[in-house]
Amino acid sequence: MQAVHSAALCPSPLNPLRKHTSTSPLFSSTNNAKPPNSHTKKHPFTISASSAPKRETDPKKRVVITGMGLVSVFGNDVDAYYEKLLAGDSGITPIDRFDASKFPTRFGGQIRGFKSEGYIDGKNDRRLDDSLRYCLVAGKKALENADLGGENLGKIDKVRAGVLVGTGMGGLTVFSDGVQALIEKGHRKITPFFIPYAITNMGSALLAIDLGLMGPNYSISTACATSNYCFYAAANHIRRGEADMMLAGGTEAAIIPIGLGGFVACRALSQRNDDPQTASRPWDKDRDGFVMGEGAGVLVMESLEHAMKRDAPIIAEYLGGAVNCDAYHMTDPRSDGLGVSSCIQSALEDAGVSPEEVNYINAHATSTVVGDLAEVNAVKKVFKITSQIKMNATKSMIGHCLGAAGGLEAIATVKAITTGWLHPTINQFNPEPSVEFDTVANQKQQHEVNVAISNSFGFGGHNSVVAFSAFKP
Repeated sequence: MQAVHSAALCPSPLNPLRKHTSTSPLFSSTNNAKPPNSHTKKHPFTISASSAPKRETDPKKRVVITGMGLVSVFGNDVDAYYEKLLAGDSGITPIDRFDASKFPTRFGGQIRGFKSEGYIDGKNDRRLDDSLRYCLVAGKKALENADLGGENLGKIDKVRAGVLVGTGMGGLTVFSDGVQALIEKGHRKITPFFIPYAITNMGSALLAIDLGLMGPNYSISTACATSNYCFYAAANHIRRGEADMMLAGGTEAAIIPIGLGGFVACRALSQRNDDPQTASRPWDKDRDGFVMGEGAGVLVMESLEHAMKRDAPIIAEYLGGAVNCDAYHMTDPRSDGLGVSSCIQSALEDAGVSPEEVNYINAHATSTVVGDLAEVNAVKKVFKITSQIKMNATKSMIGHCLGAAGGLEAIATVKAITTGWLHPTINQFNPEPSVEFDTVANQKQQHEVNVAISNSFGFGGHNSVVAFSAFKP
């Protein structure tokens, strides 16, 4: 399907989210998974030379992933997180952070035992909203993973290194506590940190302040599409020569009474309180809503030229992406799938990738009645041949982490590329017959990923798609 090129959807030339327009040519079900061996079945991808898109070849404009950091319901280590996903473990449990007994939904992907020692000083740690704490830890761990921890960070030009970590809800706990203080005790009892720690841009700001990174710095808030929007914008800063390196991703901490209650009021959440670990069941006929999660996922994105100059550990390559809007409804997707399908097509064009090259999709797949099938129908419009495409749902295990969802799912996508193993979509008991893709149901699968896309969509009709592949010099 052709991408939408309506003037209303075309950003201003000054908008960092605008599409890059360069004319340059461009494993078994156990936790101890092993990389695929030489006997792994390889699927041929044959594309005629006349029709094959041209990928970027300029090392100044090629964007590579050199580090990954996260905070998740499975802990703060990327490898441990992916091992849990490969094992098909569920991180969904009853909420005990507050008394949820009167809510119709009483479970979620609540993070327990979070520790920030060594990443945030104790005085500030006590003041910060959890969304900021998660952001700081994930961002700094990503830098460590990129061999930029400690003194090594001083070896790069910090003026050309930026931060773009978004959030869907912002500092929701700080905001809720401030409102409660105002109502119960008056304005004099509102903390002076109320505004700074509640606004959505502060995660990026605090990371930059802590690290001295003076490049492009802001936050994007597009609900559950936030992280992918940040990856897309960060990559375009690099492609346009405005930065050598960007920290990008998303953070969220909304499992508090007002957050849970708000989504209950939207009638968006599963109410499977008798068996929370099976509640998030994308593409299952008996799904009844999504499950809230929380955390942060951050990537270190660099120009290939910059990464090679510092001999960085190159993990994968960001090929391209796209963002657009359904322009239809606050919470429901378009019935014709036009917004999502055109976003996927635009992302492939930006990446220099043909639909036939894609053989893995990390789906948005939230476990909602309407949303799951709307995404599948949109995907079918772009990918006419689906037999070699595998599509899974990270949210089946960690829940829907809102603004952080795309960050955590991008990390899962990159790990699929580097390990050759796809994590399962768990809780596939009664599959929807119209879902004709291999959803990696209930058991991990060995799969050599050629090109992967990761989808994220948000309230307001915000759509985002990013594409990754193994790095090939």
